[in-house]
Amino acid sequence: MSFNSVLPMSKRDLLALIGRSAGASAMYLAMSSLGQAQASPFAGVPKLDGDTKGASVLILGAGLAGLVAALELRRAGYKVQVLEYNDRVGGRSWTLRGGDTYTELGGATQNCEFAPGNYINPGPWRIPHNHYAIMHYCHELGVALEPFMQLNYNAYVHSTTAFGGVPQRYRHIQADFLGHVSELMVKAVNKNALADGVTKEDGEILLAALKSLGALDKDYRYVAGPASSERRGWAKGPGGGLSAEPIASEPLTLETVLQSGLWRNISASLSSTHHTAIFQPVGGMDMIPRAFEKHVSDAIRLNSKVTAITQDERGVTASYVDTKTGEKLTAKADWCICTIPLSILSQIEMNVSAEMTAAIGAVPYEASVKVGLEFKRRFWEQDEQIYGGITTTDLPISQISYPSTGYGTQGRSALLGAYGFGAFAYEFTSLPPAERVARTVAWGSQIHPQYKAEYLNGISVGWHRVPWTQGCFGTWSPEARAEHYKNLCQIDGRIMLAGEHASYIPAWQEGGITSALDAIGRLHQRVMAG
Repeated sequence: MSFNSVLPMSKRDLLALIGRSAGASAMYLAMSSLGQAQASPFAGVPKLDGDTKGASVLILGAGLAGLVAALELRRAGYKVQVLEYNDRVGGRSWTLRGGDTYTELGGATQNCEFAPGNYINPGPWRIPHNHYAIMHYCHELGVALEPFMQLNYNAYVHSTTAFGGVPQRYRHIQADFLGHVSELMVKAVNKNALADGVTKEDGEILLAALKSLGALDKDYRYVAGPASSERRGWAKGPGGGLSAEPIASEPLTLETVLQSGLWRNISASLSSTHHTAIFQPVGGMDMIPRAFEKHVSDAIRLNSKVTAITQDERGVTASYVDTKTGEKLTAKADWCICTIPLSILSQIEMNVSAEMTAAIGAVPYEASVKVGLEFKRRFWEQDEQIYGGITTTDLPISQISYPSTGYGTQGRSALLGAYGFGAFAYEFTSLPPAERVARTVAWGSQIHPQYKAEYLNGISVGWHRVPWTQGCFGTWSPEARAEHYKNLCQIDGRIMLAGEHASYIPAWQEGGITSALDAIGRLHQRVMAG
């Protein structure tokens, strides 16, 4: 069928086309109007009123879920103690800076050599504005936030098989794709091809909307001219004096855009968790757990590796080893909130029900890898006018994220040079860390030729090699969630679980925090009832 052919189109077909052309957010908004998608449910911290009668809670893990539980339970009058495997709080809310050392499973040790002020967040790296719970705690605890540049129209989309491997500006592909699709839909409206529910009046409104969306000219065409050039950029921009007259840029053809496959890269920033505004803590993601630590540090025991969890009708006991001294110790409490990732918890002896045991073992963890690179200068800004944002590519590195702070500064600067998942992450982290970094530089140089001359040092984190998680985040299948999720979240005797794995927001800090708030609310109800 030619692109000019027009067939009758139903509302469902129209919704699907809008979803494909405008991206995930358009579909999300349409679904929201039908009650099929909802915003974050956080409406405030649960009220833990009443006399706790000296009840005690043992929290396992000082990631954000554990820290939230510790803070709020202590405020309510509970006796709280926290065991944490690492020598720091935060869990996956982790920042690597110059001078830091990291040893992965297998014994490979890396020393971060970044200059002061440069860093990489191996885990969470951004906070959506609609993740209301984590935003609440950032505001309450005084964590300074700054914008995270998710979308930069001047960054690149790249394919090794399109345009001879030459990266394309995001704005060119996005504008040309939306322009051509809008022109096709105009033709459908003019031929009355929208079969159901689009009245003449609605059709006229739709035409105006498509003209605006697609930057079409007065004849509803997507062609070279002021409208399209204002969207995709001019061949020569307007200026002053005798050389002021602008020159319009020539759009790519629809066939070229479609065959390139780069249209797949233009909707990621439209999903609800990537809408602007997106934020990052000033100075690194670990500023958030550090803010919690100020309030509960005396309740946290670091360097404590849990080896067994037992419960009876009187309480819960955790056996653990001091990772610095080798001393074997125990901690006891009336109740336990366990936030240890399921990938680790499944290896720990624990006497819970068969249903919870099955749930713990039903959730595999995603493999993921990040590589941070430091360069002599900000060549992406100085040479290519890219200030923040993300370049996407079909190379194994998947994406390059430019720093969202320190614009225009001179000297050394770091960026995220790779962020990949799945089979690539397993394969990549089978290599020595130095080889991973070298390959990241080689791949990145296909997009930025300056890489090789400007490169200084790098560091990589493959999450399935991180000793205390052995994976990046829990990946529920629909079938596993239907069978096991409620069992995972139950109060099992005196033990309950919390963390991003016990949420419908996996991989996000919001999931861990809302899970912890739900857990402490239900635990408090049980204590009050008892």
